[in-house]
Amino acid sequence: MARLHKLRRPGHGEKLGFGWRVVWCILYYPVSGAFKSRYRNIERIPQQGPMIIVVNHVSHVDPFLIAKFVLDAGRVPRVLAKESIFDVPVVGAAMRTMGHIPVKRGTVDARQSLAAAVDALHAGKVIVLHPEGTVTRDPEGWPMNGKTGAARLALLAPDVPVIPVAQWGVQEKWDFYNKHVRPLPRAKHVMSVGEPIDLSACRGVNPTPKVLREVTDVIMRRLRDDVAALRGQSAPTGELYRWRRKSDGLEATDPGDAA
Repeated sequence: MARLHKLRRPGHGEKLGFGWRVVWCILYYPVSGAFKSRYRNIERIPQQGPMIIVVNHVSHVDPFLIAKFVLDAGRVPRVLAKESIFDVPVVGAAMRTMGHIPVKRGTVDARQSLAAAVDALHAGKVIVLHPEGTVTRDPEGWPMNGKTGAARLALLAPDVPVIPVAQWGVQEKWDFYNKHVRPLPRAKHVMSVGEPIDLSACRGVNPTPKVLREVTDVIMRRLRDDVAALRGQSAPTGELYRWRRKSDGLEATDPGDAA
């Protein structure tokens, strides 16, 4: 049964820095009021130590809901975001203060972002990734083919657990692609934490393109199965849905694909 059970409470949880305290004051309660969020198995989020959280991407409002979820779980999320965001006055400074990591997409410099993410993990922090790189374009909303950034990070930090979080619901009222936005009544949204993904077979393996693709598929298929359980349906069989964004004739890349 899904419920709004929070692990963060006075005297518990990873401490918030100044930037996150400001965000908490400005955005936490408006987001809480705008969406009817419920959590399943939130106790599976470790209260200390590093972790990589991978989440399926269903809506453009996901960043707000996921950030709130991780904060409610007693941890502090750090994300890899486009470098251009960090160039915005005030916003960029806030992003850096909160520990987020800038990414130069489509460049070799993206490797530096992965190195920074590994450093954060070694410091016991939480990295949150959408392996799909964008809101799913699967016609039925299932997790689609992922990019290799999460796989690369997992292989660079093999002792760090990769924890899947499946989500579903908000896209029914907040669908910007189809220009379907209905704030009221509040969207019901459920986030469910799965058991860590077993990637032990890949420990010490050379991260060739083939290996990275295989690991990425393992992650995305696990998310698809967990989303199916959340939706009360059987997961699709066969290949993951593939979608390409055309930009000067090239597919868009994430930090892993650029490395």
